[in-house]
Amino acid sequence: MFRWAEIKKPFFCLAPMEGYTDSAYRRLIKSVSPEVICYTEFTSADGLKYGSSRSFQKIEFTEEEKPLIVQVFGQKVEHFVEVAKVIESMGAAGIDINMGCPSKKVVGSCHGSALFKHPALAQEIVHEMQKVVDIDVSVKMRVGFDHYDEAEFLSFIKGLEAAGLKALAIHGRTTKQAYTGLANWDPVYLAKEHLSIPVIGNGDITSGKVAAEKLKNLDGLMVGRASFGNPWIFKEIMSYLNGEEYTAPTNLVDKIPVILRQTQFSVEHKGEKVGIMEMRKHLANYIKGVPGAAEYRFRLVRVETFKDVQAILAEIERDLGGLGGAL
Repeated sequence: MFRWAEIKKPFFCLAPMEGYTDSAYRRLIKSVSPEVICYTEFTSADGLKYGSSRSFQKIEFTEEEKPLIVQVFGQKVEHFVEVAKVIESMGAAGIDINMGCPSKKVVGSCHGSALFKHPALAQEIVHEMQKVVDIDVSVKMRVGFDHYDEAEFLSFIKGLEAAGLKALAIHGRTTKQAYTGLANWDPVYLAKEHLSIPVIGNGDITSGKVAAEKLKNLDGLMVGRASFGNPWIFKEIMSYLNGEEYTAPTNLVDKIPVILRQTQFSVEHKGEKVGIMEMRKHLANYIKGVPGAAEYRFRLVRVETFKDVQAILAEIERDLGGLGGAL
């Protein structure tokens, strides 16, 4: 059985990201770096409680995605408890409680990072969930709400550990910051000094070099937005930390097999119409920053079928292959 405390350290996680880390994306990441621990998109505990097909689709997974951590959000303890049992029965490796989403809509419902302002409720959710399942319950949170206050932060995380928490991922920004400014990692390192459970750092990890600089006393690192268009980043990080040479594909032509693989996964998971529509943003990420690729990008974000994707990528390969894959 998966246990956070027993994983070889350091370990690396794909952050839960709404609209991105669906089954297709997780399968892609695992196909490139099987060692990565993947999280689902954040999923409504209320939605799962009431049988929402969309909510259940978000936590569907394949064998190759294991061990998979299912992340849920909400604020009703009884709903968390009920869905915890369901998630465990589906074969998930662990359950993560979202206490970090800064979205105004989410926070306005006392979900996500709003739970930082309600420590007793946060502790009750952790305690009651862990009491009814054998799999580990973890939390992803931020360093504060409006600002970082060391005493408040330490009180909150110690309360979670006392409630039975098995692992804690911390994003180094406050709710107020959302995704602006730079992540503050000092509270994350401080958390590890005060907790006995695994602590995972998250925020602004963009390369192997940066990962090595950020790791310090932590048990693991979590990468999110830096994986967009770059599913090779985990292999880069692990290779760098192991002192090994690794060069990720740098030109568009060399990336085509992986792009097609992700597109196929997306179609398999959500059907061609929805799968291709949701691939558009990923296709744009792969081509982002490629000089002179505006025309290809214009067409890729308007594709409607798998054949459309194949045709445009084949054209790119034909046009750029003789140029070493670069425009």
